[in-house]
Amino acid sequence: MNAEFRGLELLASAVVVLDEAFVVRYANPAAESLFSVGLKSLKGQPLPSLFVERAALEKALSDALVAHWSYSAQNVSFVSPGHEQPETLSCVVTRIDSPALPLLVELRPIEQQLRLAREERLLEQQQASRELIRNLAHEIKNPLGGLRGSAQLLERELDKPELREYTQVIIKEADRLQALMDRLLTPHRTPRLGPINIHEILERVRSLLRAEFAGGVNVRRDYDVSMPEVIGDSEQLIQAVLNVARNAAQSVMAQGRGTIDFRTRVVRQITIARRHHRLALELQVIDDGPGIPAEIRDKVFNPLVSGREGGSGVGLSLAQTFVQYHHGVIECDSRPGRTVFRILLPIGVD
Repeated sequence: MNAEFRGLELLASAVVVLDEAFVVRYANPAAESLFSVGLKSLKGQPLPSLFVERAALEKALSDALVAHWSYSAQNVSFVSPGHEQPETLSCVVTRIDSPALPLLVELRPIEQQLRLAREERLLEQQQASRELIRNLAHEIKNPLGGLRGSAQLLERELDKPELREYTQVIIKEADRLQALMDRLLTPHRTPRLGPINIHEILERVRSLLRAEFAGGVNVRRDYDVSMPEVIGDSEQLIQAVLNVARNAAQSVMAQGRGTIDFRTRVVRQITIARRHHRLALELQVIDDGPGIPAEIRDKVFNPLVSGREGGSGVGLSLAQTFVQYHHGVIECDSRPGRTVFRILLPIGVD
């Protein structure tokens, strides 16, 4: 049975194969994860019996069996073990060419579908934004050099010291903009990959935060001690996590003081950046600050977008770039009193 349906084992969506009585005869690993039971427990159970509302699912199964066609039954409710509230699943029933096992059912949480669509849309937008910013940075760097050089030449010709203050303003601002352009252009080196303990990276970032925001930020740890090593560039990942954590620290300091949580977990059977992975690292940076302003909440990873006065808007954009170099994604969910940055990185080779 496993050999016949081996291709289904790599899918991120839950797939079960049924006989004519709608009894489960095969389930892929994603289905085992969805129902929180193993294949041995799933086999032999009527699929509709696992759901709260069976009518829509039973109709789709019957129609597909009779008409030899695919049917969708949206809003199929399922209560996960350990949860009180039902979860809404997208359900597609397909009639397959097998007399003994005629039905294939694909199930996927609606929220997961929305997340994947949002992730795909963001990837396209971010790629376009990065290319635009890189082109602009190249165009800006050349006149900046001429501007700084002219200010230096002008300064030598000035007799009054007080006038040189103005040329120093020009020179310092040109240097600041030059540094900003360099930061926009430099993250594009190839990562130097090696085995990494993510908790060592978090401890490094934690020590940097404690030094920079002494007394104002309490950093708590909630680590999954079973976390295996990930393959990556330690310097890039340190910088990515530091940028996110520093953003959180600046947010809580805006209200005087606050708490940041570092949380790690292993997640299974997940799709990241359009690829399915058996194992992934989930890293969360959570703060209890005032939250990200609503008007920029959907644009926090765009270059030059900042919700803080004096901010360059580069830090989170660089963090996203470094995470994407590691075939991962970074997401943000924010409301007053709780902002969560979630980084997903694949573990191992799939």
